[in-house]
Amino acid sequence: MQRLRQIIAVLFAVGCSAGAPLSAWAQQPAAAPSGDSVLVLGRISDDPKAHYDQLRPLLDYVVPRMADVGIREGRVLMARDPQQMASYLRRGRVDWVTETAGTAMLLRQRAGAEPLLLTERGGHSHYRSVFFVRRDSDIRALSQMRGHSVAFQRPSSTSAYFVPAAALLAHDIQLEILLSPHDRTDAAEVGYLFARSELNIATWVHKGLVDVGVMSDLDWNNPARMPLAFRDDLVVFERTWEFPRAVEVVRGGLDPRVRARLYQVLAEAASDPAAAGALRQFFGTTQFLPVDAASARSLERIAAGVARVRGEVE
Repeated sequence: MQRLRQIIAVLFAVGCSAGAPLSAWAQQPAAAPSGDSVLVLGRISDDPKAHYDQLRPLLDYVVPRMADVGIREGRVLMARDPQQMASYLRRGRVDWVTETAGTAMLLRQRAGAEPLLLTERGGHSHYRSVFFVRRDSDIRALSQMRGHSVAFQRPSSTSAYFVPAAALLAHDIQLEILLSPHDRTDAAEVGYLFARSELNIATWVHKGLVDVGVMSDLDWNNPARMPLAFRDDLVVFERTWEFPRAVEVVRGGLDPRVRARLYQVLAEAASDPAAAGALRQFFGTTQFLPVDAASARSLERIAAGVARVRGEVE
């Protein structure tokens, strides 16, 4: 656990120096209760300025369409991590959060957040994780990963941490965090590191800094994240089950009228030309979809995996 905290501390410091400055956090509004007439949209972010610009247009589209349930104003509130966002949800500071499936289930466990809709981005509402190695590697099954290293993306990633880590635990493979790519793990365990981006994961595996990489199948097929020159030398040896790409959740105590109207506005947004620009800004969203039975089961499976990863790995 101590080693994990050290790694996360280092990654946070690097992220702050390379991305949004710490001063950006000082610009966040105080976490005051939202009030009956204010709808607060939340996001866990390491780049609050960029994410604000992505969130605000959709909030500006939604708020005027909720006047009939008393909503007059919209606000955006960022959190540094799931713990802070869970606190905001429990205290009624945030009403609606957009997140990946794993973090959404973590917020359900910690703060009683409730899934509202699935989020389809770029025409894809679901994806799966893929495990890959260099083509000249002997690894061709999860059971053969013991004694080797794997690169995850970051501790909040569903497709590049929660789901693949849970898959390894389901095969009775224990995970041990490494201090660097040069660190080694016990022959019976798998050592892991966080590479922060899919491109870094691809690069680390291609250069032999780690033995195995994981990312979503969408990222595997995206040349910006998996360069074609790299992929020719790599091979996927395992694919996980399919799961929702992103989820909109609301706090448990949200007024049922507000919840129902928010559901309606978001579900109908894709058919409204006036929403096109806002949806595009909202992380490339193409539509919001109901949580069908299969997706609900998938979310429950993710919730169990998140709990196990938190309990056994961290």
